[in-house]
Amino acid sequence: MNQVNDRSRDIGPYVAAPDDDMIICRCEEITKGEIRRAVHDGMFTLTEIRRYLRTGMGLCQGQTCSKLVKGIVARELGVSPAELEPVTSRVPMRPLEMRIFAKEAKEGEQDEK
Repeated sequence: MNQVNDRSRDIGPYVAAPDDDMIICRCEEITKGEIRRAVHDGMFTLTEIRRYLRTGMGLCQGQTCSKLVKGIVARELGVSPAELEPVTSRVPMRPLEMRIFAKEAKEGEQDEK
């Protein structure tokens, strides 16, 4: 089993550090301590951290914080950052007005006739 995802191993207790109040993800205002606490609460992958804390989901989409988060998680797990799986990325989305969907539905109905 991959050492990173081996949840049966003991990574030790969470011990507060003097720099835990340092902001790592500026867009979502997530601190180093929150990331470290999440790892000790059982979130061992970057995707889990992202879904739980919303790191990398702000305006910059992780361009500013992703390497920092990866380093913190790797350090807490005692592994190399290269061993962590990358976060699943999604294409940037924007809201669409319902009239756009309605227009597509009408065109689709005409094609069927």
